[in-house]
Amino acid sequence: MISLTVTAVVFGVVFLAELPDKTALAGLVLGTRYRASYVFAGVAAAFAVHVALAVAAGSVLTLLPQQLVHAVTGVLFLGGAAMLLLKKDEDEEEIRKPEDQSFWKVAGAGFMLILVAEFGDLTQIMTANLAARYDDPLSVGLGAVLALWAVAGLGIVGGKALMKRVPLELITRIAALLMLGLGVWSLWEAVAG
Repeated sequence: MISLTVTAVVFGVVFLAELPDKTALAGLVLGTRYRASYVFAGVAAAFAVHVALAVAAGSVLTLLPQQLVHAVTGVLFLGGAAMLLLKKDEDEEEIRKPEDQSFWKVAGAGFMLILVAEFGDLTQIMTANLAARYDDPLSVGLGAVLALWAVAGLGIVGGKALMKRVPLELITRIAALLMLGLGVWSLWEAVAG
């Protein structure tokens, strides 16, 4: 039996914690470049895996070495920033055509980005703690996955809307700088932690 109260509490906590996180940025970047439904399918699947792992593991995830998680995340963001900055200019119309990108390629890219970058993230650890606290894995899992999907959806939709008003090259450069900042921050946390 699912508790709507526990689901709502978990949704609110996870949504607010994830909103300013790198997921919205990742969704925004992917949403400007690829078909939104394909991106969301991959991102949603990755979050479902994360929530399942967090709920199954309970509070054990809090024991993961945070320095390693921060170091891997930092390197991934630096790699993403480099790819964005070094990428050849493409015609914006080519990028907007959904038929240029297969479902599996786009969904797979979104899945892998979120699966790796979000592993051991604050919201995954929070979900594990909430699962241990409430001892209601279904309600906690449902609230967490819906919150993560909502944040990802906002990022993806925001990316599509932004692309209609701002040149893709500017979006790409800003996203690369943000990813660079997140990469440096994550590496600093890995060294300082």
